[in-house]
Amino acid sequence: MTDDATPRHTSTVALLDSFATGDPEDVLRLGDLLKDFGPAAFGMLLFLGVLPAFIPVPGVGGAVGGPLVILVGVQLLLGMRKLWLPGFLARRGPHRSAMMRFRQRMAPWLRRLEKLVRPRMTAFLDNRLALCFTGLLLVLLGVLLALPIPFTNYVFGFLLLLYALALLERDGALMLVAWVSGAAAIVVFGFLSGNLVGSLTALLARWS
Repeated sequence: MTDDATPRHTSTVALLDSFATGDPEDVLRLGDLLKDFGPAAFGMLLFLGVLPAFIPVPGVGGAVGGPLVILVGVQLLLGMRKLWLPGFLARRGPHRSAMMRFRQRMAPWLRRLEKLVRPRMTAFLDNRLALCFTGLLLVLLGVLLALPIPFTNYVFGFLLLLYALALLERDGALMLVAWVSGAAAIVVFGFLSGNLVGSLTALLARWS
């Protein structure tokens, strides 16, 4: 992914502020939000997909956010350079009131992170193999997020925010941190616990 097709850079906190400003009852359609982001739309959809993970209602965050994370991961894994959204998904999106609540909770933390994040080591974002590896990790993390594993929504939510910020801010160093953290989470919560293996086995059995 290169910068040529991306819009003028705006900080993630500034984007969040713009999403949270207006009528709380407005529905922010994903198709409208993402249409001007070019390749950065992958990071923005991931950012928006992580938001439900911070909803303090058991089962809701994973059920909504997990499939969106998987959608981003699959497209990166396939090497797609432009984000594709199915029509039914493009016409849907979060209420502005949800963005307001997320801003109140997360903006201070995002501002601290933004002081550390900057464009660097972009080979980890542009290289085809690197993007495929990122996509694979996101698919697995999305599956784990969708599973009803107790007390893990916030863990996966913060972890996936690292991926979103790395893609949005074009920070390869942050992506490396996200790779290591994501791989560790997959091993601990997925393979060692048996959650991921069991789910993948059941999915393969359903398809066979």
